[in-house]
Amino acid sequence: MSDTRRATGGKPTASLSLDLDNLWSYMKTHGDPGWTSRPTYLPRFLPVVLELLAELKLDITFFVVGVDAAGEENTEALQSIVRAGHEVGNHSYEHEPWLHRYTPALLEAEIARAEEAIEAVMGQRPRGFRGPGYSWSPALLDVLVRRGYRYDASTLPTFLGPLARLYYFATAELTPEERQDRGSLFGSWTAGFWPNRPYTWDLGTGRQLLEIPVTVFPLFRTPFHLSYLLYLARYSEGLALAYWRSALGACRIAGVEPSILLHPLDLIGPDVAPELRFFPGMDVGGDAKRRFFRQALGMLCERFDVVPMSVHAERIHASGKLPRRATPARAEPLPAGGD
Repeated sequence: MSDTRRATGGKPTASLSLDLDNLWSYMKTHGDPGWTSRPTYLPRFLPVVLELLAELKLDITFFVVGVDAAGEENTEALQSIVRAGHEVGNHSYEHEPWLHRYTPALLEAEIARAEEAIEAVMGQRPRGFRGPGYSWSPALLDVLVRRGYRYDASTLPTFLGPLARLYYFATAELTPEERQDRGSLFGSWTAGFWPNRPYTWDLGTGRQLLEIPVTVFPLFRTPFHLSYLLYLARYSEGLALAYWRSALGACRIAGVEPSILLHPLDLIGPDVAPELRFFPGMDVGGDAKRRFFRQALGMLCERFDVVPMSVHAERIHASGKLPRRATPARAEPLPAGGD
């Protein structure tokens, strides 16, 4: 039995995180010019999710966007995250899913600015990072190591990235320049060969950084975080829950301790954000989503000891030697090391 299993009474570990993408960020991604006024739903959304997490007795990681922390209209809502005992991570300052196009100097400024805004408002300095749209680069990893981060969580090892990008381009209202910026959004099909288990980036000269991928279905490499489940549930809730149950079971069989991703739109409907009706699953009401959320998270908790990502990172380090991987010259996938 691994050290992790001994520490958790026999259950393997799973981490749970939520990318706190705000209303304006979805509008910006879609090409809606109204995003520039930075409309927010955080004061309405956060009480909903915090109540649900308290009901389920779960502590998770919230990846916060720096510019939202800098906005006074979000202060009370964001502070409630820390008061409730949750971890805070860095989700960049401007939430632009093309960080791989940033220069090292711009990356440094982006990460530092987000850190400062988050810590000033929430009193907690982020030590974990997730790139918006799963964007990353070797230069980004260098910045994170220099700034003392414990882990990165920016990779999604699935073959379906190009299909998600095609759907996005078909539904978004983008200029040619915006399409160019977003040309690598969600990664290439070869991302499916990335490792599905945590590993250590070897950045040279003794520098290392833990990578905790967003877990995909072992072998098939299809995503199974809540946004995908809710899309399936529009056609058959039973099918969606069966897929979820199968994915969790496959993780148990393969020995993969999953890192599960949530988004605000997994819990709110068009009553809270009518501007986002274009988004898949936003034709489903908030009450139905929250009922589904309770079912899905209940199944997760039955099978795994669910913790914030920082706790997962500590247990990963304590469990033994991790595989090491050198960073490529560019942000391109490495051969997978199994599930």
